[in-house]
Amino acid sequence: MTAAGGTADPAERLDPVVLHHIVNTLGWPDLRPLQKAAIPPLMDGEDAVLLAPTAGGKTEAACFPLLSAMAERKWTGTSVLYLCPLKALLNNLVTRVDSYARWLGRRAALWHGDTTESQRQRIRTDPPDILLTTPESLEAMLIGFTTDHAHLLGTLRAVVVDEVHAFAGDDRGWHLLAVLERLERITGRPVQRVGLSATVGNPHHLLEWLQGSGRGTRLGRVVAPEAPATPGGSRPAGEVELDYVGSLENAAKLIAALHRGEKRLVFCDSRSQVEQLGAALRARGVTVFLSHASLSVDERTRSEQAFAEARDCVIVSTSTLELGIDVGDLDRVVQIDSPATVASFLQRIGRTGRRADTVRNCLFLTTREESLLQAAGLLLLWGRGWVEPVTAPPEPSHLVAQQLLAVTLQQHRLGDRLWPEQWNGLAPFDRSAAPVLRHLLEEGYLDRDGGMLFVGPEAERRFGRRHFMELTASFTAPPQFTVLAGRQEIGRTDPSVLTEERPGPRRLLLAGRSWQVTFVDWKRRRVFVEPADGGGVAKWTGGGIAGLSYELTRAMREVLLGVDPPVSLTRRAEARLSEAREADAPDRVHPGGTLVTRAGNDTRWWTWAGYRANATLAATLPSIADPVQRPDDRSVRLREDLTPEMWRAAFDSVGEHLVFPDVDPRAVRGLKFSAALPEHLAVATVAARLADFDGARAVLAEPVRFHHPG
Repeated sequence: MTAAGGTADPAERLDPVVLHHIVNTLGWPDLRPLQKAAIPPLMDGEDAVLLAPTAGGKTEAACFPLLSAMAERKWTGTSVLYLCPLKALLNNLVTRVDSYARWLGRRAALWHGDTTESQRQRIRTDPPDILLTTPESLEAMLIGFTTDHAHLLGTLRAVVVDEVHAFAGDDRGWHLLAVLERLERITGRPVQRVGLSATVGNPHHLLEWLQGSGRGTRLGRVVAPEAPATPGGSRPAGEVELDYVGSLENAAKLIAALHRGEKRLVFCDSRSQVEQLGAALRARGVTVFLSHASLSVDERTRSEQAFAEARDCVIVSTSTLELGIDVGDLDRVVQIDSPATVASFLQRIGRTGRRADTVRNCLFLTTREESLLQAAGLLLLWGRGWVEPVTAPPEPSHLVAQQLLAVTLQQHRLGDRLWPEQWNGLAPFDRSAAPVLRHLLEEGYLDRDGGMLFVGPEAERRFGRRHFMELTASFTAPPQFTVLAGRQEIGRTDPSVLTEERPGPRRLLLAGRSWQVTFVDWKRRRVFVEPADGGGVAKWTGGGIAGLSYELTRAMREVLLGVDPPVSLTRRAEARLSEAREADAPDRVHPGGTLVTRAGNDTRWWTWAGYRANATLAATLPSIADPVQRPDDRSVRLREDLTPEMWRAAFDSVGEHLVFPDVDPRAVRGLKFSAALPEHLAVATVAARLADFDGARAVLAEPVRFHHPG
């Protein structure tokens, strides 16, 4: 491999054996631009974020230089940790990473929730060079009694965090950062941090976030290949079509009729949609496979394997297949309705166009006018090259409580003044966590004796089951019942499916098939079923707060005002958008600012600012907001008796003082470890996550028009 123009080729720095196998074993004529650009910083020990679309070769961009550094510097023991957000992704990667390691006489091994005890024991006694795991499994190693941390993890030199953007945007990111700081306490030296990410709007911020306590003091670099220029600079490359089909049944008809002989991946944004569409396609004779989080591991693995090997077939999935799990060469991606972010769409369309003779493509099949508008707004943002910034959720007090308990378990006892050193001064796990520590002591989660902290009886009672396994996950999963056909586990279902009044025999829809319930073991949360001819219900309670961002909701407003996204619109989509613009738009949008409308008793402020900004506005303007409401993405409901004078008085009283939204007690209970927090801190955490002050301020600065429809 030689660089053009006689310049030194970064690939020459790779270990000669690695270079030999890239050419002769993999048969690659050259490395991709990202893979070349990653070699100098990674071999020099710098922190880095490697940025590329799905299937951009990020795994190899990290592995080849780190394996070369491993050989050059004679690293021993487990020197590289490879962290992923999903077990399925680890299962998918381990064979590939191990094959690269074996070029140099090294090896990789896997450790997650499904790894057997005998396999774990083998890793403990003979540590691999590269260990692939999840942050939750890493936490379990640290707090468990059976793993010698210093022996297994004390030799660590580098950590690769795959799909780092997926961690950074939620509480798992805070947990990841805290665990990485604790690892550096074990190694006694900084550990190189390498993040692999899809396209994000703020890559440099993501790098600083990943560096944790080392930000500002350690070298770091964002490595991204230059994006290919689009013709005329008009929009990103890709064939995208937007259609309106009106129902999931119509979507199934279209998918069954179109693109026969091709391999199609269909994304839905709920598990119940996946099940309904899967059943409808199967009824039409389509070879269909399903993948979502409530299917058993075996069921999902069978689906993904069969799909990877088949040709004329469809796999229907939630976002579980959005991340880098390999399902072979795809011909098409179909999106039912719309994802909530541009970043998510980029991951999905990036599944296609990998072969030299194909281009990236995505067909949107929207089933409701609202989702048509959302998809059009999303594609408008995509066409402008805009991607959401990834930001960590604010006020993670519950994770601070979890970490204080976890680190005390890990150390068995902890100095009551030295505890902040465990995270190397990283906020919010620093001295600012003192109020949380005080609460843990007052409530008996921790005990203090002779200047040392110990795990207390309340922590044993609440989290002590199965060796404190409850402490390893940073999120709460709603209770589900395991569904069994004989001895075969099919997946899990929501308990409401088993308790709701319904005529006729009780039937479930799971794995795209109908099942009749024969017996429910309520105590052990198990449901026994047998195959049925048809029918059945698929239902799961969703976690988290629904709601679109300010930017996406504003783009939807632009669409209603007449702006089309730069994609192909079918006649049906054009007609439906035209109808919405003529019939509904005048009562919802105005090019000159926001609208207040009154229709009967319903007085509504059309802000088009997203759920969080609207919740902030409702809390900030209590004198005019209807107190009995849940704001939506597009509007805030106002008092029926609103007058222009009341409106002006409310606005005059705001100034710079915006208010956090009100918090439903159920939302606090849904916060993992909230029981270990003072109530005011738990409420403050949820409130901070419900708020969007920037979006609310932008709305308050706009002109407003009062409009009476009719």
